Amino acid sequence: MKKIFLLLVVAFAAYSCGQMAQNALSDETIDNLIEQGMYSDAQQLMKLKMATEKLTPKQVYDYNSKIDVLDRIRKDFRKDDTAAIAYIKKVIPDVTPEQLAHWESTGALECKVIDGVKKYFWNAPRNLFRIDKEAQKHWDVNGRQSDELDIFLGEYLPKVVENASVKKVENVLMPQAYKIKYTITVKANEVPDGEVIRVWLPYPMETERSGKIKLLSTTQPEYIISPDSYVHKSMYMQAVAKKDQEAVFGYELEYTAYNHWFNFGAEDVKPYNTESELYKKYTAERETHVIFTPDVKRITDSIVGNEQNPYLKARKIFDYITATYPWASAREYSTIGNIPQYVYDNMHGDCGQVGLTFITMARYAGIPAKWQSGWMLHPGDVNLHDWAEAYLEGIGWVPVDVSFGRIKNENDKVDHYFLGGIDAYRYYVNDAYSGDFFPAKTHLRSETVDFQRGEVEWKGENLYFGRWKYKMQVEYLNK
Repeated sequence: MKKIFLLLVVAFAAYSCGQMAQNALSDETIDNLIEQGMYSDAQQLMKLKMATEKLTPKQVYDYNSKIDVLDRIRKDFRKDDTAAIAYIKKVIPDVTPEQLAHWESTGALECKVIDGVKKYFWNAPRNLFRIDKEAQKHWDVNGRQSDELDIFLGEYLPKVVENASVKKVENVLMPQAYKIKYTITVKANEVPDGEVIRVWLPYPMETERSGKIKLLSTTQPEYIISPDSYVHKSMYMQAVAKKDQEAVFGYELEYTAYNHWFNFGAEDVKPYNTESELYKKYTAERETHVIFTPDVKRITDSIVGNEQNPYLKARKIFDYITATYPWASAREYSTIGNIPQYVYDNMHGDCGQVGLTFITMARYAGIPAKWQSGWMLHPGDVNLHDWAEAYLEGIGWVPVDVSFGRIKNENDKVDHYFLGGIDAYRYYVNDAYSGDFFPAKTHLRSETVDFQRGEVEWKGENLYFGRWKYKMQVEYLNK
């Protein structure tokens, strides 16, 4: 790789005004190197391009971002083949090279060749037993987030349905109150002494199913809560970095969320007004993840068939995704070009990945759909979580949590609770993906799609995950 780069430098020096230099430093050359896994060469060319060409600020930002994303991919794909295979052999001692090659080809054992070396996604060996049915015969790792969560929901949701009004379509009931303490701690010396650290913390939204927010305390006396017009709800803080000292940012508040369940049938759904702004906006493609690729069209058409009722179409898509794409721990979203395509290619996805897959397929099928996310606050299962909403004419925006999926209850209203319902153990932060921040962020976000952990930067750079810690502490004020 060093030889390749040296030749390019020599070529550039010799033909600085000629076509060879332009070809050597072209975006096509850079993209081809990335496609071949030659990340170091691609990064060196981009740095050379920024040092020797007159570029616009946007071009410089884009090249720096691309360099950053390649480093992020390296962090995700950090397990070498010896460690990955040793993990698998603990479960399948006689695993063959042919089996490993098959799992790699299907995406069940996720790997990349980076700078000539095969590297596995850091959790690929464990994910294998979540994804592949043959591997599951040796060790069936739960394909959902936890057995305890399934047990909790199996007991809790029938109570919600039972307490809902049989005459009322929209039910907002059984509030759950919380005391939340959220902190971000920037490690010592990650930011130069005397420079300003800028931090965005996730903050709860006021919605029809969440509110009564009472801010109790903050670590900094001055802060900015983003306006309601921003799809990412945040609390912004800043402080001056001090040598050898951590910097802590946080808040404490009280918050209430409600179960929100819609009691309706397919016969209650009316035809769409396809000329409305809502319909046009939420059935449209949106870069980069809601794109009607050939796979989206083919798979959605095969699922929906001749069905015309929007609810029944949504149900078919919901059931298909739930049955087809098992949960597995995920790569960072900023490293994936098209998330639904990633789900199709690798036959698995975490909550946000299958959520975006539902949104894309629903929109292609003519059902308005959009993103929501924040945290799940279930006892013993406090974690980041994403879900969706679908719009049904005559009903309104209904929650859809395809990752939680079906509850396996003989009562279909409970079994399909998460197609038209959501529980009270949620912390609402985002009403869309890849939105703007208030105040605006200068550098590439650590999470370019979602916003749950927070964001940190200083004027010199973004601070990626691992350079700071986040902590969500939850106290349940009513049981």
